[in-house]
Amino acid sequence: MSSKKRPLVIVIAVIGLSGLAAFAWYANQSAGSAPAAGGAKPGAPAGGPPGGFAMAVEIAKVASGKLDDEVTAVGSLKSVDSVVLRPEVSGRVAAIRFADGQKAAKGAVLIELDAQTQAAELQQAKANLGLAQANAKRNEDLYQKKFVSQRALEETQAQLKVQEAGVALAAAKLDKMSLRAPFAGVVGLRSVSVGDYVKEGQELVNFEGVTTLKVDFRLPEMHLAKLARGQRVELTSDAMPGRHFAATLDAIDPLIDANGRSLAVRARLDNTDGALRPGMFVRVRLIFASRENVLTVPEQALVPAAQGISVFVVIDGKVKQTPVKPGQRLAGSVEIVEGLKAGDIVVTAGQLKLRDGAPVKPVDAPPPGGTAETKPAQGR
Repeated sequence: MSSKKRPLVIVIAVIGLSGLAAFAWYANQSAGSAPAAGGAKPGAPAGGPPGGFAMAVEIAKVASGKLDDEVTAVGSLKSVDSVVLRPEVSGRVAAIRFADGQKAAKGAVLIELDAQTQAAELQQAKANLGLAQANAKRNEDLYQKKFVSQRALEETQAQLKVQEAGVALAAAKLDKMSLRAPFAGVVGLRSVSVGDYVKEGQELVNFEGVTTLKVDFRLPEMHLAKLARGQRVELTSDAMPGRHFAATLDAIDPLIDANGRSLAVRARLDNTDGALRPGMFVRVRLIFASRENVLTVPEQALVPAAQGISVFVVIDGKVKQTPVKPGQRLAGSVEIVEGLKAGDIVVTAGQLKLRDGAPVKPVDAPPPGGTAETKPAQGR
C-alpha cells in the first residue's frame, strides 16, 4: 500500500471504532434506565412480594370464650345386668312364656320344661311327709303316757325331718324345670321351640337389663391424677347424630396396662327411655374442668420454626411474625396461652410467602372445592 493511502485507512478505522463504542454505550444506558416489568425495585429484599404490591392472604380473628379441659375416647355400651338363660337339668321344652324382644319383670316365668315326673315326686314326698307327721304325733302322745320309749320317739322325729327334707328336695327339682327372669329386663331372640329336648347348660335365650347401661373405655395414664368418681361424662353415637347422653364416671381400674400405658375406666348412664342398646359404639367426652376467657386461633395459623411456634399478626395492613405458646388442641383450633390478645387478626393461609413487615390484602376464605377471590372494592 502506498504511503499516500495509509493515513486515510487509519482515519476510517478510528471513525468506525468510535461509532461502535458510541452505539454500545447508548444501548447499555437504555437497558439500565428502562423499568423492569416484573422485577423488584432496586434495593428491595429478595423472597417477598414485589415492592408496593400486597400479598393476598386469608385471615381470622383471635376468639375468646369458654374452654372445657377434656379428653375424648371411644367405648362400647354394655348392660349392667346381662345373662344367658340355661337349664340346670335336661328336659323337653313344654312352654315358652315370652315373645322375642319382650320386656319381663323380675321372677317372671320365661321357659317351662316338662315337669310331670318332678311334680309326681313332689306329691309322693308330701304323702310321705303326712305319714311321718302322723307317726310323730302318735308316738309323742304315747310317750307322754309311758307306752313307748325315748328311742322310739326320737326315731319318729328323725323320720319326720327326713320327709320334710324330701319335700323340699322334690320342690327344688320341680322349680328347676321353670326358667325365670333374674331381674327386670328384655328377652332376646330364642333359639329353641316347644318340643325341643335341651341339655343341661344349653344356651336358650339372652336376657338384658337395659334401663341402666355402662360404657368401658381407656385413657392414657397421664390423666390418672385428674380422674375421680362422679365426674361428668358425655356420650354421642353415630347411630343418633345430634343427640348427647349424660353419664357419670363410676369406676377406675386399679391396674394400668403395661403394654399401652392406659387404664380402663367405666361410666354408668340412665337408659330408661331405651334409646341406646348394649353393644353400641359410642364416643366418650370426659370433662375435667371449664375455663373462661380462653384465646383460640385456627390451627392453620400456626407456623412452625426453629425458634418455636409463631403466627403472622396483621397490623395496619402489614404482618408481624409473633411467637406464641400453644396450649390445648381442639377440633380445628388451638388454645393460645401466650403471645396474642382477643381481637387480634392472624393470617390463616399464605404464610409461606410472607416476611415480617410485608403488606397484605385479606381475601375471602375459599369455599369447599373453590378458590379465594378478592373482596370487590366499593366505588370506582
